[in-house]
Amino acid sequence: MGTESPHKKLEDNNNTLTPSTVDEDILKKQKEIDDWLPITSSRNAKWWYAAFHNVTAMVGAGVLSLPYAMSHLGWGPGVVILILSWLITLYTLWQMVEMHEMVPGKRFDRYHELGQHAFGEKLGLYIVVPQQLICKVGVDIVYMVTGGKSLEKIHSLVVPHKHIKTSYFIMIFASVHFILAHLPNFNSISGVSLAAAVMSLTVQSDVEYGYKASTATGTVFNFLTALGDVAFAYAGHNVVLEIQATIPSTPEKPSKGPMWRGVVIAYIVVALCYFPVALIGYYMFGNNVEDNILISLEKPTWLIVAANMFVVIHVIGSYQLYAMPVFDMIETVLVKKMHFRPTRTLRFIVRNFYVAATMFVAITFPFFGGLLGFFGGFAFAPTTYFLPCIMWLAIYKPKKFSLSWCTNWICIILGLLLMTLSPIGGLRNIIINANDYHFYS
Repeated sequence: MGTESPHKKLEDNNNTLTPSTVDEDILKKQKEIDDWLPITSSRNAKWWYAAFHNVTAMVGAGVLSLPYAMSHLGWGPGVVILILSWLITLYTLWQMVEMHEMVPGKRFDRYHELGQHAFGEKLGLYIVVPQQLICKVGVDIVYMVTGGKSLEKIHSLVVPHKHIKTSYFIMIFASVHFILAHLPNFNSISGVSLAAAVMSLTVQSDVEYGYKASTATGTVFNFLTALGDVAFAYAGHNVVLEIQATIPSTPEKPSKGPMWRGVVIAYIVVALCYFPVALIGYYMFGNNVEDNILISLEKPTWLIVAANMFVVIHVIGSYQLYAMPVFDMIETVLVKKMHFRPTRTLRFIVRNFYVAATMFVAITFPFFGGLLGFFGGFAFAPTTYFLPCIMWLAIYKPKKFSLSWCTNWICIILGLLLMTLSPIGGLRNIIINANDYHFYS
């Protein structure tokens, strides 16, 4: 019964890790690639970085549509759905923060890695990656439209007699991203990650609060679209593991501590932004509110210009926050699977192509409200409302009918309803808008 050397035990457990093999070179090469990839290249973030990034991920274009969503939901259902969404998404965000390091010595730095642990290597990829890509690319397309339309609003107020196509303003907004897209990692975008939004709402005359649609069918479809708008507003889960990956972690001080502190601060900011804008915006404009609240504002001019400028600055940061994990996915596949060399040229081509592609789609379909409703339900409901709950049930296996089991199943059922119903309304809105739309006009 002699004592075995650590190296002998290592060989018995995992032959590939013996020091005498060439696997040291493989591990070294793997580390070099990880140091190059944007998600894992820097792990020195503080808790306030997490707060910045989570606020930027959550409080974006979605908040601008909340008064419009309220006009289709009505006071009672609207307030209930806003509060319920805030509570459910805070709960599922907590689950993801907890699951980041549930396996000792391992970190799930990307959403799909957690999915692979929960569902298996292949199935996890098939379930998570398509949804994540739709979410992130969808958000970036919406942000292209938002940034372009805010610039257009500024131009129309400052130079009211000269009309320029929306397409050109989207291109102007996109031009910034052809530069910012080349920042190497999450921590390097922290400077553009947090922006303030200032809004002033003036009371309008003849405000009405009844449903806007003239038919019952229209009212129902608008209600469904509004559900998607709310889902889109709570969209930070798609980058939460990637944000947590930037925080240093040790067994004594795991990353979930500072990450959760950042998330709580972010959710307080979310509540302070969402509820006043949604409720006061609807109160002031009633059912005549536009799908972007800033378009409804008419005076004072200087403040509307300032508010739109803040939105432009904010969605610049938000675009990069959602683009960075997409860059990471594409660059991982090219370098690890297709064995391209991790070079600046590769990064330059990949990122410029992505910015150009999202710009092209935004110019082709600049339907802010319809896009929010469609993407909000189809893409964000799964990754935000119920996929974390399914993974929690698969990994932790709570006892049937326990509080945890019941809570997760309630979230799953509500999320599935949201995913099924809200894209129908959003798609209908896109089709209606497309009937009167001239491409690239």
